[in-house]
Amino acid sequence: MPQAVEDPPYIQPASKSQVTVGLVQINNSFSGQSYLPYSVGLLQAYVQRWVAQPQRYNFLLPIYRRLAIHEMVKTIKTADVIGFSVYMWNIKLSLALAHNIKKQNPQTLIVFGGPNVPDKVARFLDDNPFIDICCHGEGEEVFLQILETYPSNNWQNIPGISYKNSDGLLVSNPRKNRLRDLDKIPSPYLDGVFTTLMQSFADEIWLALWETNRGCPFSCSFCDWGSAVGSKVYKFAMPRLLQEIDWFARNRIEFVFCCDANFGILGRDIDLVREAEASKKRYGYPNALSVQNTKNSTNRTFDIQKILFDSGLGKGVSLALQSVDDYTLESINRQNISQDRFLELQHLFHGEGIPTFTDIIIGLPSETLASYKNGVEQVIESGQHNRIQFIHLAILPNSEIGSREYQDKYGMQIVESKLINNHGILTDQEEIQETQELVVGTKDMPAKEWVDACTFSFMTALLYFDKILQIPLVIMQKEGGVGIKKIIDKFCSVSADKYPTIAKVHSFFFEKAKEIQQGGPEFQEAPDWLNIWWPANEYIAIKLLRKKQLATFYQEAKSLLLQLDSTVSDAIINDAINLNYKMFKQPYQFEDITITCRFNIYEYYQSVLSGNSCKLVEKPVTYRVLQSQETWSSWDSWLREVIWFGHKTSSYLYGVSEIEDKKITS
Repeated sequence: MPQAVEDPPYIQPASKSQVTVGLVQINNSFSGQSYLPYSVGLLQAYVQRWVAQPQRYNFLLPIYRRLAIHEMVKTIKTADVIGFSVYMWNIKLSLALAHNIKKQNPQTLIVFGGPNVPDKVARFLDDNPFIDICCHGEGEEVFLQILETYPSNNWQNIPGISYKNSDGLLVSNPRKNRLRDLDKIPSPYLDGVFTTLMQSFADEIWLALWETNRGCPFSCSFCDWGSAVGSKVYKFAMPRLLQEIDWFARNRIEFVFCCDANFGILGRDIDLVREAEASKKRYGYPNALSVQNTKNSTNRTFDIQKILFDSGLGKGVSLALQSVDDYTLESINRQNISQDRFLELQHLFHGEGIPTFTDIIIGLPSETLASYKNGVEQVIESGQHNRIQFIHLAILPNSEIGSREYQDKYGMQIVESKLINNHGILTDQEEIQETQELVVGTKDMPAKEWVDACTFSFMTALLYFDKILQIPLVIMQKEGGVGIKKIIDKFCSVSADKYPTIAKVHSFFFEKAKEIQQGGPEFQEAPDWLNIWWPANEYIAIKLLRKKQLATFYQEAKSLLLQLDSTVSDAIINDAINLNYKMFKQPYQFEDITITCRFNIYEYYQSVLSGNSCKLVEKPVTYRVLQSQETWSSWDSWLREVIWFGHKTSSYLYGVSEIEDKKITS
């Protein structure tokens, strides 16, 4: 057995009739809400169902959220065996906790499992000698066998584990085949595993993780979905899943996150969302059910998402692409839906008023700066007008991208960066700061070009998806033949003398990209603005309003757009910018206003969003901007409800009605 750092030699405990078991799955909490520790709950449920002598094992309450290390040690220090479930958001704190426990009680058996336990484990065990066993893959049966051998610690026949033997040599036992019959795994919800925990923390608002199947038939190089990528999908039985939906409702679980890699891949998935819909009608819960759509979206995806949206369970639909460049997709072993199918789904969802968003990853292998910008433009031209989520490529240890050979092949430059939640609350310095490894340059997108790609993404998000200038940009593309790439590039290369406000926006984005590249935080802290971390584009949108610079920004934008080589007339650009400005939601606006345009700007804009463009014609129209229907009497309420909560739906513009035609005199 390995020794803990500066600890006395490990002493083999005597045989015990009773074994106390501790479980640790540290999750982030959100506004006083915490996830039930599902992964370790599965371990406990499996042991209690299948162990030969259930009375032999006493399970302590699991540690489920971030606390000071000394508090967690006090909670769990009496355990003989402690199982940790680790991912990127809890790995460093889990290691620190395990180290402190081992220092206090060297006889405690420390077991680590989860996605952040590397498959190539030698260095991990060398760096963390307080860990006794690492588990790879599914952990339920393995953890049961570990407990059954305690305290003899005869591990040579336990599959899928790694450890140091008495001579200090690494032993890695082969894995068993994945469990096909998932019904052997009891539900921690239905078996009452969380009953005592929920009673002990009665004031906690609980969130739930939910599995309906395991496995993923795809093999994206950047992904490690439960260490089961490129594998067959096995199913949990329908009766169990229906009972779990009922359990969520009866226990007033507001938010359920489905962990399936490809929800909608199975025909029965539509029956599950119908049951969730019926449950919400009966009990009012759950309030939301978040699912990850199958990669190759089908009509079933549309049907599922329509049920979720109509019932209030769904807030938006992810149509993920990651990249649209053929070379990049080949390098990451990714298969996207076709552009025609993507466009069709966009039209279907828009027709039903269902917002969608698309993930695009910055810094993928084989992606160039040019192909990246072209890809963003293509996604917009294919109908994504609601939101592109620009994501920095993070390294998962057991993904293909996590291998040194892969990283060397594509010339990846990697930095360690603080792991911060988007819109996460600013707190005092964490006792242990979690980090992530971000790709900030590749052979095909060198460091300087990565900064340009990141800056381009920030500017696109602000102007197009935060709706600051979406109306004129839509018209410039569709009517003027000026692509979004050319427009954004123009905003990223302005003269500070001529366009000082826009130049400051670009400078902020550029410096933020460089800060991230050097290991700085992905988001911008704002103690005075809800005391949370904001995406750079949202931070600037807020700043333009708070610093009373929005009107100046629009004036400069109008001048800049008029300089572009476009077939759109100056009068159309003027109308489009003025309407966009008046429609952008602001606090302290309580009365409707009217604006008269020379052209049918709003009708044309809405037709483009729906994929059925009408003609842009000279048709004097007076619009009523419906400011009275949504009002905010404080900056905080506007920040929270418009910018933060509107992040995925991009509902940043007031509604508009056409009130009359009116002849305009010059």
